[in-house]
Parts: sequence; C-alpha cells; structure tokens
Amino acid sequence: MIPPLKKGGTLPQHDWPGIETERLILRRWRASDIAANTAMLSDPGTARFIAADGKPVVTELAGWRNAAVMTGHWALHGFGMFAVEEKASGRYVGRVGPWSPPGWPDFEVGWGIAKEFRGKGYALEAAVASIDWVFATFETDYMVHCIEAENAPSQSVARRLGAKLEGEIDLFGRLAGLWVTRRATWKGKN
Repeated sequence: MIPPLKKGGTLPQHDWPGIETERLILRRWRASDIAANTAMLSDPGTARFIAADGKPVVTELAGWRNAAVMTGHWALHGFGMFAVEEKASGRYVGRVGPWSPPGWPDFEVGWGIAKEFRGKGYALEAAVASIDWVFATFETDYMVHCIEAENAPSQSVARRLGAKLEGEIDLFGRLAGLWVTRRATWKGKN
C-alpha cells in the first residue's frame, strides 16, 4: 500500500533533477539506462535476488521489459525506484528507492547495485538518500526491505541503515526476511 503524501508534499515531475548525494545522482529513468540495467540483471548473483523469477535477464527484450516495469511504476504512481548514476563517470550504478507494486508485502525501499560498483558504499549512500526522501514526502512511520536469508550483503546494508529484522514473508514463492526502518529511530539526514 502506498502511504499518502505529506501535507503540501509533491512528487517529482518529468524535469526533476533528482537527488544528489556526495557521489551519486538518484533520478527518474531514461532510455539510456535500459542496456546497463539489463547488463546488471544478466549477472546470476544479482538476478538471484532482484529479478522477478530469480533468473538472469539474458535477452534485450527481457531487459527492456524489466526497465518498463521500473518506469511504469513512475508513470502510474509518480515515484519509483530511482536510476542511480555515478556523478564522476555518469555511469548507471543500479536502482534504489521506493517500490510498492500490487501484491507487494508493504511499502519498500529496496536496492540493487551492479556488480562492478559493489563494495564502494553506493547501496548505503543511495538508500539513505531514498529513505530521507520517503520520510520527507510520505505520511509513513516505516518502510520495509525484503531480503532473502542468503543475501548477506543486503542484510549488512539494512543493519547499517538501522533496520531491524521483524519477521519472514513468502515473497512470491521465496522466503525473505522483512526488515523494517522506522521513522522514530531513523538517523539519516532527515
């Protein structure tokens, strides 16, 4: 379920410049992100945790469909996972941000970083900016992060965000931990 906007809150428009962090730009999707997103999802280790069926995306059409889902969330709801761009190079790093399609367990801030950009703290940096944005934009006291038990790197990001594991859920046939970040304990920039 998507929480209501805060009083006076607005969602990004098409010309929105995005959110800037020290090293990243979190922004709406562009057609130029499709190939890089497809390449990220072609890695079996990445696809295992963030592709809908857990399988690598190996065709141009499947990659286009995945990006269409990401941009469709923006078109239908006015927000969605941000395309994350490295400021220094202008390269696509991954996708991070709010996500709440039909049938999803709850309002989530999720992350997926391309293999070549891992280990640089980009998931944490982008997640902090995303959570700050969500708490500044929506009337919600919490958000979730759905993370499978085998995904130790994402669990580490969740812990560093201050999220707590509050249960397990069946995420479309796969068991996932339900990590929760609460406004009351959030220590981001907000």
